[in-house]
Amino acid sequence: MSRDALVFYSAVDDSVAWREALAAELPDLDFRVEPDLGDPADIRYALCWTPPKGFFARFPNLQLVTNLGAGVDALVRRDDLAPVKFSRLSDPGMVQMMTSYIVFAVTRYARDIPVYERAKRRGEWEYVHPRALSDITVAVLGLGELGGPAARTLAQMGFTVSGWSRTPKDIPGVTSHTGREGLEHVLATNEIIVSLVPLTLETQRLLGAGEFGLMRKGVKFVNASRGAVVDEAALIEALASGHIGEATLDVFETEPLPAGHPLWAFENVMITPHMASITVPKLAARDVAESIRRVRQGLPPLHEVDPARGY
Repeated sequence: MSRDALVFYSAVDDSVAWREALAAELPDLDFRVEPDLGDPADIRYALCWTPPKGFFARFPNLQLVTNLGAGVDALVRRDDLAPVKFSRLSDPGMVQMMTSYIVFAVTRYARDIPVYERAKRRGEWEYVHPRALSDITVAVLGLGELGGPAARTLAQMGFTVSGWSRTPKDIPGVTSHTGREGLEHVLATNEIIVSLVPLTLETQRLLGAGEFGLMRKGVKFVNASRGAVVDEAALIEALASGHIGEATLDVFETEPLPAGHPLWAFENVMITPHMASITVPKLAARDVAESIRRVRQGLPPLHEVDPARGY
């Protein structure tokens, strides 16, 4: 007998947590994980993160793909997916985690913590007089589901915050810029630059040698969006020359970052393993279930993605 089933795939082994969370929301949904997929024709929904090539080709009745994260760049350019509805997760837990990561990274630079970290390693007492947060200028590139709340929180803390996005945004305390002219302006006038733009055809290698050259010498750079938003070779060159003074990097062109990669060697670069924001099943399951209910009724899912835009 045909059943309404969901297939789950993630390199992070959290299928048990997702099974339990979704069962509480949709008791009638058949939750399947490889190798126990049953009849592929039963699969109507997929909940996944970077599934392997050809993964979706087995499911002829697939209607909805929900991405286990905010960035859907890895899904919208695949050749094993017939036209289906796409949605991404945008649960409060993800937003809170990303905001906390950006606040940490920006505050670490604002309070000169790397100076003290290096002094500690030398066994030396080094004092840098603190500056008012309002004197510290921060630009957030990307003011969407994750970037918007991060920029708002930084502004509420007292930083002077600018933002850049595809369309104008009205966020209290954040000066909004758009277009190429707006991008060049925020890059040139801020001392801390945060990248939270989605990866699309337009934003691939958005930040290269020219863009790094526009930034102030000694700029602090934070990337928690996607590795491919940055020309990594240009970033390495800007770090080596000292034009970029410090960097906090959570995403890379190749992940995991390979052993021996040049970025490992920079003392002034903090590297984290793509963990700035993760999905907590207990918090996100309600959105996933609601999207499935909507698709069952012929309605668009929550947080629907436009494949043409890539977000």
